[in-house]
Formats: sequence, C-alpha cells, structure tokens
Amino acid sequence: MDIAALSMAMANQQVRSNAGLAVMDNYMKMMEQQGEDLMKMLQQEAPSAPHPSLGNQIDLKG
Repeated sequence: MDIAALSMAMANQQVRSNAGLAVMDNYMKMMEQQGEDLMKMLQQEAPSAPHPSLGNQIDLKG
C-alpha cells in the first residue's frame, strides 16, 4: 500500500470518527434537555381529577 492511499484512508477514518462524535454530542444534549423538561413537568402540581361519577346522570324532570 502506498503512502498516499494510507494517508487518505486515515483521513477518511478521522472524518468519520469526528462526525460520529458530533452526532453523539448533539444526541446527548437533546436527551439532557428532555430530561430537564421531564423533571420540570413532574415537579408541577397536577390538577385534581374530577369525581368519577360527576356528570353521569341527568335530571330530566322539570
């Protein structure tokens, strides 16, 4: 194998490695943001659930 071909192969491998790391970095930042959003949502006070039988019967006598 000549030096030029080896150099090209090594450069291509470096570019692929850098691209993979950049994608993983973006994914990690996105997951951290989603985790923070989930924690905020879980800390919020949930509205109370309506009574289970409320609205099931209608009085039609007038």
